Amino acid sequence: MLLTLCLFLGSAGAIYLACEYFVNGVEWFGQKLKLGATAIGTVLAAFGTALPESAVTFVAVIFGKTPEARDIGVGAAMGGPLVLATIAYAVVGVAMWCNRSRLLRADRIVRVDHRRLARDQSWFLAIFAVKVGLGLVVFAFKPLLGVLFLAAYGMYVWREMRSDDSAPEDETLERLKFRPGDAEPALRWVAAQTVAALLVIAVASRVFVSQLEAIGVAFSLPPHLVALLLSPVATELPETVNALIWVRQGKERLALANISGSMMIQATIPSSLALFATPWLFDRPLIVAGVLTALAIIYLWWLFRRGKVDARGLLPVGLLYGVFAAFVTWHFAR
Repeated sequence: MLLTLCLFLGSAGAIYLACEYFVNGVEWFGQKLKLGATAIGTVLAAFGTALPESAVTFVAVIFGKTPEARDIGVGAAMGGPLVLATIAYAVVGVAMWCNRSRLLRADRIVRVDHRRLARDQSWFLAIFAVKVGLGLVVFAFKPLLGVLFLAAYGMYVWREMRSDDSAPEDETLERLKFRPGDAEPALRWVAAQTVAALLVIAVASRVFVSQLEAIGVAFSLPPHLVALLLSPVATELPETVNALIWVRQGKERLALANISGSMMIQATIPSSLALFATPWLFDRPLIVAGVLTALAIIYLWWLFRRGKVDARGLLPVGLLYGVFAAFVTWHFAR
């Protein structure tokens, strides 16, 4: 048990340190590719940090030998968006509140493109509604619809890559950590740092999840409870850590863009994999997860539509994950 705890804490620390290098590298990578400021978060950072949870779904649904094993992939595909829509956004609110003095933000106002984020929430909600609806019905050609989810993500990426928005003037790009002496590092160094950090994140995330599962076994927690409640939190840790780092730097625009882009990936790619390989039928906990995720997105859409979001406004969505945790614990304890 001592070794499990050491690996658990060590992998969490490795994820945080690797994320420091990743967010630094991905900002430089976006600049080298001349991407819009927000697309760096919604596409580049989101795609990189979404790999661990997408890998969990892929391994579970493709290589799972039993229906129960493949169901873990379905749980990951539903649990990821719930964590991002609740805990990740709440973490940004807490980080903004805690860093308000250092960032000289007495009003705690979140500086983002509110209209764009509101539009992202509406995109996600529409796709997510279809995703949940498919989990309630049975018909022969359901697996073929996985292609539509991949096409939806392709459309989202195409739209984001066409954006040419710029970062605020007071946002500065830190020197590349691999080459702190170079004012304009070569692309090969930028790519090397970003890929190296991403590999560390992937490996450390896998160790973190496996140790979390071992802790669940040690405390005799049901496997489905771990798959639905704890594993999604672990696999979404890179996005949450990225948000903390970017908020600390006063770049909440990138923090929220990373979360928003990751949610679009979670609504499409893992879902398409699960549709291809499983019946994609929901039990009661998955239905509750879908309802709570939708409620969180509707609330976030309303916040961003108002055009003024402060740190305190983001905190309530975190409570919805507490509701889900209470329900799932009660459900499996019966």
